Amino acid sequence: MGRCLTRSRSTSHDERVTSTTFTPVSPVDGSSLGTRAFARSDEADAAIDRLVRGFVEWSRFPLDERARRLEAMVDAVVGKRSELAAELTMQMGRPLAHSPSEIDGFANRARTMLALGREVLSGVSLPPKPGFERRIERAPLGVVLVLSPWNYPYLTAVNVLVPALLAGNTVLLKHSEQTPLVAERLVAAARSAEIPEDVFVSLDATNEEVARWVADPRIAFVAFTGSVEGGRAISRAAAGRFVGTAFELGGNDAAYVFDDADVEAAAEMVVEGALFNAGQSCCAIERAYVHERVYDAFVEAAVAAARRWTLGDPRDPATTLGPMVRVSNAARVEHVVNQALAAGARGLLDRRDFPEHARGLPYLAPSLLVDVDESMEVMREETFGPVLPIAKVRSDEEAVARIEASRYGLTAALFGKDVERASRLARELEVGTVYLNRCGALDPELPWVGVKDSGRGVTLSRLGFDALTRPKSLHFRLPG
Repeated sequence: MGRCLTRSRSTSHDERVTSTTFTPVSPVDGSSLGTRAFARSDEADAAIDRLVRGFVEWSRFPLDERARRLEAMVDAVVGKRSELAAELTMQMGRPLAHSPSEIDGFANRARTMLALGREVLSGVSLPPKPGFERRIERAPLGVVLVLSPWNYPYLTAVNVLVPALLAGNTVLLKHSEQTPLVAERLVAAARSAEIPEDVFVSLDATNEEVARWVADPRIAFVAFTGSVEGGRAISRAAAGRFVGTAFELGGNDAAYVFDDADVEAAAEMVVEGALFNAGQSCCAIERAYVHERVYDAFVEAAVAAARRWTLGDPRDPATTLGPMVRVSNAARVEHVVNQALAAGARGLLDRRDFPEHARGLPYLAPSLLVDVDESMEVMREETFGPVLPIAKVRSDEEAVARIEASRYGLTAALFGKDVERASRLARELEVGTVYLNRCGALDPELPWVGVKDSGRGVTLSRLGFDALTRPKSLHFRLPG
């Protein structure tokens, strides 16, 4: 259980980018996923023009017909579940044992939003008023720009893609250069479902080109999922325009284990929340606070739980912890962990329990750290890797204060038996979602929202249609 994690760092597993092309590289074995060209500005302009024209016709389609075609699109994706899961593993390194669940989640979210949308988008008739008809309808905005990341490439795209199209908007999708096959698969599924070519378009583009799109008056709404700095860049590009934006950004999500918690169950879930997808989740558990009465038992259980994870080639069905997406990402995580160790933290896991660590980055053994405090970067910032720092607290008040010290506010997870206590603490936590006895799960009937530097705006649930439409009032004086 040595303190230093430094190893030689090859860059062969990082994508190769020029001003006109990019070549994503698989984190699994360093193989090329194929060179692709960035869209030129004239190509993008022509595509946006097509989407503007397509909006006129698509928005006139009956709601049920748009829903029917979107359901067929979802069916087309699900029909290739095994193939898409294998592609996903090679593109971003998630174990094949877990990848199919993303396709399942894509389908669940899409179908939930289709069902909710049929209700929300049908409009509302107000109570009768003699001589008048009054309705509130939902009108689509136009061209919606969706900027999606690599870590959950189907799930993050579907959050906006399906409700935007169902509402009558057209969509320009720019996906991460690490997962270009996802965008291609989604477009192919749309074509097979007879969604017109001028309704849903995907383009690859440089950051500079994307900024130009955001500033383009033909773009009616921008949905971005990614880093805080990326969100700031989108905000700068949108400055001066009255364009709607939604951001899901970074997280430093915390767990708090009550003194009445089922310690074994809590440790299992918290460790999974920290290590699933190699910790590369916006709502990963990035820090755990544990009441002093159960702290020692929790730490022991967490170490045992972490040792049950198997680091290895994600194509192996026995692997539960795959490589990180890039060598550079894994190197940054190593650096953050080493900083904490140098500042007095203690690592509880022996790298020899994870022999695949010896393969080199981006294969990175998990880290459980104790003797940590808020001065360490591993506690203050988003690590986005397989790392779990664990801190002891003496009271609910201390736990809430330390959770709230973060500049992020996506989720928080509470573990314990006292529901009233959890409800009280939930009201004090400035986060978008508070869990009890679970973590990292999205229910598409509930809104997904971040506060502070975790974002702004809402996806999923009935509320997810609000930003993708505008209210239109019908105020008719009836004849006679």
